[in-house]
Amino acid sequence: MQSNLLIDIPGIFTNLWESMGLSQGSWQNYVMLLISFVLMFLAIVKKFEPMLLLPIAFGMFLINLPGAEKILWGTYPAELPEAEHTYEAVEAGSRGLLWYLYYGVDKVIYPPLIFLGIGAMTDFGPLIANPKSMLIGAAAQLGIFIALFGGILLGFSGAEAAAIAIIGGADGPTAIYVSKMLAEHLVPIIAIAAYSYMALIPVIQKPIMRLLTTKKERAIRMKPLREVSKVEKIIFPIAVTLVVGLLLPDAVPLLGMLMLGNLFRVSGVVERLSSQAQNGLMNTITIFLGIAVGCKAKGDIFLTTDTLSIILIGVVAFYLGTIGGLLMAKLMCKLTHGQINPLIGSAGVSAVPMAARISEDVGRETDPSNHLLMHAMGPNVAGVIGSALAAGVLLACF
Repeated sequence: MQSNLLIDIPGIFTNLWESMGLSQGSWQNYVMLLISFVLMFLAIVKKFEPMLLLPIAFGMFLINLPGAEKILWGTYPAELPEAEHTYEAVEAGSRGLLWYLYYGVDKVIYPPLIFLGIGAMTDFGPLIANPKSMLIGAAAQLGIFIALFGGILLGFSGAEAAAIAIIGGADGPTAIYVSKMLAEHLVPIIAIAAYSYMALIPVIQKPIMRLLTTKKERAIRMKPLREVSKVEKIIFPIAVTLVVGLLLPDAVPLLGMLMLGNLFRVSGVVERLSSQAQNGLMNTITIFLGIAVGCKAKGDIFLTTDTLSIILIGVVAFYLGTIGGLLMAKLMCKLTHGQINPLIGSAGVSAVPMAARISEDVGRETDPSNHLLMHAMGPNVAGVIGSALAAGVLLACF
């Protein structure tokens, strides 16, 4: 007994060492761990979009722990080439927690449910009261379509370029939805870029807003919005869904859920459903979506030259979207003889309600008593609708 035990001791320690992550890690793992720490810092300390950035960062952290992937995700059949390591190819007997959480991304379930929650939380009244805001929301999609051609020029396929370009809409769920449908291998890069830029909206937008507007324009006081009736609020989501469904069916999964959530809110007859969509369901899906996206950001996939190109295209698209909204608002300011403050143009991107708050903040820098938030919510809501429509157009084309 003693001799056998002594003989087995080296093997025991060998097995123990081989099971440790320290014996399995690559430099890519450790670089991605550092990136996850930076994202967690931005979420926790800087409070940059923490609701999604924190679970994304922690999902990235988990999957890049050396040796953890086989446990958290699962294993592939030994005879399967690495190029065919798809979501479906994981062996049934070895599927891990993250494989199951990713199901909602793979089957495009999470993004529409996120839109359901956004619709339930958002007041469409400012857009209904000022329909001209749709023009600003449309102009803010400029970045998406310019980035599309930029991606093609950099060597991406049409479908890949379309998936990358949607980052310019500043809408994380839409970015995930489109990239999953058109370029699944780019989902983690596009999602992380989209949410990172959303988190950095104050840093990105404020300098552009100050550069493209004068102090006189930033001080413009807008007239109070008219009161919107309950009937108008009920008809609006139904009418929008009907029109979009007839013209652009590819946008219905996102836009339809957005409008259903809003109908829960404004109908006044399903308070429990509205509350659940805004709170319990929204929070649960946000956790699942964040972790699932982060867990696909593995070092060997993420650390490539394509990643740098996507990040570059994304930030350019975001800047151009902000510029497009501002320029449209400046034009409307001229045409209305100074009745519209151009600062609300930056809210035309889809990051609701953060972009509208930035318009409020920059306006109050010039005049602390000038409140633009409700006026900016019109273009902001229009931006959400616009990004969903842009996604439908890209899906229909590619």
